[in-house]
Amino acid sequence: MSDAAAIAHDDSSAHAEHPPTSTGIETKKVLMWLFLASDCMFFGTLISTHLVYRKVYPFGSTDRGIIDIVKTFDIQLTSFSTFILLMSSFLMALAVSAMHKGQIKSFRWNCVGVMIFGLVFLTGQVYEFSHFFDGHAKYAFSVKTDTGETISSTYEGPADPTRAKADLARRVLNAHPQWLAVPAAATAEEKALTPAAQIALHPEWIVTDMSTKPVVEKPALSMQNSVFGSTFFLMTGTHGTHVAIGVLWLASMFFYSFTGRFEKNMHGAAIDVEIMGLYWHFVDIVWIIIFTAVYLVEYIPGYNPPM
Repeated sequence: MSDAAAIAHDDSSAHAEHPPTSTGIETKKVLMWLFLASDCMFFGTLISTHLVYRKVYPFGSTDRGIIDIVKTFDIQLTSFSTFILLMSSFLMALAVSAMHKGQIKSFRWNCVGVMIFGLVFLTGQVYEFSHFFDGHAKYAFSVKTDTGETISSTYEGPADPTRAKADLARRVLNAHPQWLAVPAAATAEEKALTPAAQIALHPEWIVTDMSTKPVVEKPALSMQNSVFGSTFFLMTGTHGTHVAIGVLWLASMFFYSFTGRFEKNMHGAAIDVEIMGLYWHFVDIVWIIIFTAVYLVEYIPGYNPPM
């Protein structure tokens, strides 16, 4: 076979393996861009809905009191998670570059780094959601002593009347243990406890009339008690789901790299990794927008009316 014939043969083989497209761009990349465009509209709807209704209902649900958003957020933790996600984008870019250069080992190391950073971000999000401000309330309470005297005051504690009453009872009884009636049937161990410990075990031992009434309540942030909570959790939860899908996608590509099929089609493998990189960068950009428009805006002086 002549040199010209060999070149023509190689050229035709390349075209057979990677046929040209009308756009000049790989079909899989075009499909990913179309998906990301639809996802832009989806996240745009979620973010704009949150911002619009946050403005219309700045204090959440008026019938349940006000939500202290600044005290609810942990801006230090969220800032750290944002930094981690940005660093994962840097490692993702290195992984894509490594695949285009045919450096599979480098791709694997960077891929592992992206997965670890993604899991750290998800862990921070789960921790943040589970440790949000759990609400508190200001109560007007009164205590009727065994001498007939009534003591009235205010008390600020958990947004739970039962817990507030027990907490208040412990404080009162530490100063006035005579207001506690220990029944004769109590065990020796129970009788030996301090009044605070006794009331913690048996709040029914309080012989005085202790009433509590919520005056101002700041409930915990949830999807049920405010427009802010419902739009916030839906938006950030959807983004967290995207991150989790990205981590699973990365894991599948990482293990697939050990099958030997990457070496047989390095061009196709590089395109697949590049598509995965597009998805990951998009998820990171969406989070930057959420972090700025949802978290940081709450700390702008004068943004929130005085509570």
